[in-house]
Amino acid sequence: MSGQELPSCQPRRLRRGAALTLVFASVLVAGAATGSLPETSLRTPPDAARSAALTGSREDVARAAREAMTDGVSPMEAAQREVSRSGDRWGAVYSPGEYEEFEESLDGRYTGVGLWARREPDGRIEVTKVGAGSPAAEAGIRRGDRLRSVDGHKVDGRPVTEVVSLLRGDAMDAPAGTAVALVLERGTRAWSLTLRRASLSTDSVTVRRIAGGVTVIRVTAFAKGSGEQVRTAVRQAPAGAGIVLDLRGNSGGLVTEATTAASAFLDGGLVATYDMDGEQRVLHAQQGGDTSRPLVALVDGGTMSAAELLTGALKDRGRAVVVGSRTFGKGSVQMPSRLPDGSVAELTVGHYRTPSGRGVDGHGITPDLAADEQALKRAETVLSGLGTAS
Repeated sequence: MSGQELPSCQPRRLRRGAALTLVFASVLVAGAATGSLPETSLRTPPDAARSAALTGSREDVARAAREAMTDGVSPMEAAQREVSRSGDRWGAVYSPGEYEEFEESLDGRYTGVGLWARREPDGRIEVTKVGAGSPAAEAGIRRGDRLRSVDGHKVDGRPVTEVVSLLRGDAMDAPAGTAVALVLERGTRAWSLTLRRASLSTDSVTVRRIAGGVTVIRVTAFAKGSGEQVRTAVRQAPAGAGIVLDLRGNSGGLVTEATTAASAFLDGGLVATYDMDGEQRVLHAQQGGDTSRPLVALVDGGTMSAAELLTGALKDRGRAVVVGSRTFGKGSVQMPSRLPDGSVAELTVGHYRTPSGRGVDGHGITPDLAADEQALKRAETVLSGLGTAS
């Protein structure tokens, strides 16, 4: 998938889903919607049959794991087979260690080398960002360098999700401290080097000012604390100046954090509804958000899951002008359950809808204004037309 970035810190669950259908993702960091959802019940969902099917699937996986334990077979392997048969596009089963890593990623921690990359139209993999203080930075890797191979595997033409998997050493559950051999290219120069993977932290929310006092808030994933960071950034923005909420390449994260981020721009009210276990539930924004400041949300094909939930709320409630390209279309919610051997099955439990009742899964969100490479400039133009807050 050309032109879409992926950092080398994506949780395994997302990468597995992405490997199936290029799933949470075109940009990587924290996974798609996970647990920690409010339990507020609303009413019986309009798609009760689909909800019942999802519940049945979870019961089948749990039963397969229990029976495997009795028969002396690996519950994790039995659950994986059941998930494969279930047709759950986003379902996955993780070892205890893998799931621990996934939880760490939602805390803003990950194991990797600190590279972000994207696949160019010609299939080559280009480094788009190098994390400060990371093994990649210390080795002198720069933005614009071409990554040619990882541990002897040529990466040209591969999906970026697979390249990230190689960098992280997923096939061998590589921990921090393990080595990874790279071949890179810069202009006419090609060189090899070996890095040691490290336990790193990432800021999923970055804030900067551009011309006219506009504040650009970029959210790469909804990890723990990211929603409050967005609210703080809005409060600290210059009075009356516009805001660009950049959700491009945001592969999702915790639904609760996306809801908190919505609270920065909404004064209470509906954010989304989702069906789960035969009931439809509701997500509400907190009161007190800034409802008058001009706002543009930037999205693209890498905007997924919880990021789409937030986009849908801002669009449907007339709070933001959405600029960019159609979002990915992952409108499902996953929650984990522990299996008898300590492994974890994370299965789809429902699907969410925007405040107007639109489903996102398989459809995505169409922006109000289309834009590609010049999306940020288009956003600035829109903000100038919206004027300042009154």
